[in-house]
Formats: sequence, structure tokens, C-alpha cells
Amino acid sequence: MVEPKCIVGFVCQRCLQPIKLDTGFNNLGEHTLAELSLPIHTTPEVDLEAQAGSFDQYIPPFRLTDSGNGANGFTVVGEEGETESLSHHMRVRAALFDIMSGASEVDHPLCEECTDTLLNLMDQQLKLTEDEWNDYSEFLKKLEMEDEEQGLEILEKDLEDLKTEEERLVTELTQLQGRERVVQAEIAQQEDERIKLDREEARYWREYMRHRWDLLQAEDEFRSLECQLHYTQAQLSKLKKTNVFNATFLIWHSGHFGTINNFRLGRLPSVPVDWSEINAAWGQTALLLTALARKMNLTFERFRIVPYGNHSYIEVLSEHRKLPLYGSGGFRFLWDTKFDSAMVAFLDCLQQFKEEVEKGDSGFCLPYRMDKGKIEDSASSNSFSIKIQFNSEEQWTKALKFLLTNLKWCLAWVSSQFAKDEAKSLLAR
Repeated sequence: MVEPKCIVGFVCQRCLQPIKLDTGFNNLGEHTLAELSLPIHTTPEVDLEAQAGSFDQYIPPFRLTDSGNGANGFTVVGEEGETESLSHHMRVRAALFDIMSGASEVDHPLCEECTDTLLNLMDQQLKLTEDEWNDYSEFLKKLEMEDEEQGLEILEKDLEDLKTEEERLVTELTQLQGRERVVQAEIAQQEDERIKLDREEARYWREYMRHRWDLLQAEDEFRSLECQLHYTQAQLSKLKKTNVFNATFLIWHSGHFGTINNFRLGRLPSVPVDWSEINAAWGQTALLLTALARKMNLTFERFRIVPYGNHSYIEVLSEHRKLPLYGSGGFRFLWDTKFDSAMVAFLDCLQQFKEEVEKGDSGFCLPYRMDKGKIEDSASSNSFSIKIQFNSEEQWTKALKFLLTNLKWCLAWVSSQFAKDEAKSLLAR
């Protein structure tokens, strides 16, 4: 069985889907097409019946058919004998769609769904137009109901007020123009005066700049001498205020270690400080205590501290024996105890310095009490031995840290006394 052939096909101009047309479009004649070409919106002067009669011999243009097959989405399929009939039907339908497209803003043909959508949009526009027409109609009725005579009187009164205001403004404008002429004359007079003053000012500034140049040269020379004097005075004042102890010895801390001039004093299992650094720290400590004692005119009993860098030592006066204030060995071993004896002797010398200071200043006290080679923390009442033997590294390091703290207090006291002496000497001058 052979399937029926598809004669003609069009596509919807909105969704581009193929549509099938009713066969009734094939029977439209040229007269009918001419009547359909008449304008939709008529005026009283146009006789539609007369125009319809004049289209009996009208041949409409074929715009869709002139564009070919591909552009408008239709195809003619058939045998040779049917080509003329199909072409005629195609032209008739194309002409009809051209007329419909030209009479509105919508391109035809349209499928059923797009037509329904278009009708819904047109219904919405029609409703909006009707609402606007109702609003305008109500406003027109409201205007017609107002009293025309009363409105006219109000307008005439407004007109009279505007005329009065205009006359007042014209009078004011005339007065202002007169004032403007007077002001323009004064401006011209003041302009001549300004020119004279500009000449005088230019002469004044020439004289001023000449004297100003001489003054600047004199001021530069004066400031140069003044800066030299201030610099010299500042250097002198700085030298007078400089404390040799504070500038030479810096006692601080680094974690669990006490430091003097950035040398750590002590050892920990987790931080095995090299013995060369410990010996250098002891040398700085010995030098500081010796300098403080010399400043106080203090001579230690039983011992004499000899600062000698990282090989400093303490001399026992009664035995003429040297105790090395440096070490090179480990902990927890029985070895030469001279290093322990030297540290105990140093602590004894520091105690003698404290007692000497207390003779002249009863309010002086150290934060940690020292006695027979041990340092006691008054806050916790714990004592820490300054010896290495039979001692832990942690406790020995803490004892050395307390030792440096006491030494720093002694340094602060001597520095304050030194500043007082300088102030007294300045006042005496």
C-alpha cells in the first residue's frame, strides 16, 4: 500500500514547527484576495463596497512565492502532471499569508498553540486599553461637572496676580540695572587703582627679596653655628649622662638562662650550652663585680677576683691558691672541685658587696638571699646550690640565674649613686 504524498508544507513563523493547512485555502480566488487586501481600519470617507468592486481585475503580488522554497519553509512535491496545480495553490496560500502579515504586526502563518498564545496577549492588551479608556472617561466626566464660570474667575484672578508680579519684577529689574551701571563705574575706578598698587607691590617685592636674600645668608650662617653648638652640647650631655656600667654590662635572660652581654650562664639537658660560652659569661661576671667593688672602694676579704676573660680565677689570699672560675667537664662525676670552690668564693664576694652597700643604705636589699654557696628564693623558700657536684643541671642553672639577678640589682644601685654624684657635681658648677 502506497502512503499518500505530502503536497504542501508551511512552518509556523513563531515556533518554526511544520503546520498543515486546511484544504479550503485552495478555493480562494483573486477577487477574494483583493477584498482581503482592503484596510481593516476604515474611515467615513472610504467606500469599501466601491473598492471591493474595483478589484475584479486585480492581480495581487506574490511575495512569499518569490522568496523560494528554503526561506519560508515549504516544499512542493508531486509528479509532473500535478506541478502546475500545486504551484497555483502555493501562490494562493502565500498571497493570503502576505496579506495577513501586512495587515498586522504578526507574521503568518501561525500554528494553533502560537495563535492561542497571541490571542491571550491581545486579550490582555485589550483589557489594559479598556481600563485606560474608563479612567479617561471618568476624568472627562469630572471635568465637565465642574463649574466653568468659577474656574474662569480663578484663572482671571491668577492672571491678574501674574501681571502684578510681572510689573513688580520689571521695576526691580530696572533698579538693578541702574545699580549695575554704578557698580561698573566703581569697578573701573578700582581697576585703575589696582594697577597702581600692582606697580607699587612689584617695586616693594624687589626691595624685599634683596633684603630677604641678605637675611637668609646671615640666618644660614647663624643656624650652622647654632647646630654645631647644639651638637657639641648634646654630645657633652650624653657623655655626662652615660653610665659606663649600663653601657658595658647587659644582664638579661634567655628562656631559663640568665645572660650577661648575650652569654648564657648555665646548662640544661635539652640545651647543652658550650663550655666556652659559660666560661666567657663567668669572665664578664667577674669583671663586673670587680668594677663595682672598685667603684665602692671595697676590698674583698679572704678572696681576690682576677678577671681574665674565659679563664678568670679567684685567688685565696691566705693560701695563695688559685681557684679557676671556668670549667670544661660534665656533671655528676667526682672530679676536681676547684671550679665549685671558685663559684662559692664568688658568691661570698657578692655577699660582702651587699653588706658594704647596706652600711650606707639601710633600705637596700637583694631579691635572693645568699648563704654558704646557696641562693634562696624568698617567694618559695627553696634553696639552690651554686655547685655542680651532686646537683642537677636545672637547679645549677636556676642558681646562676638568681646570681645574675642579684648582680643586676647591685649594678642598678651603683648606677643610681653614680647619677646622683654627677648631678651634685653639675649643681656645684
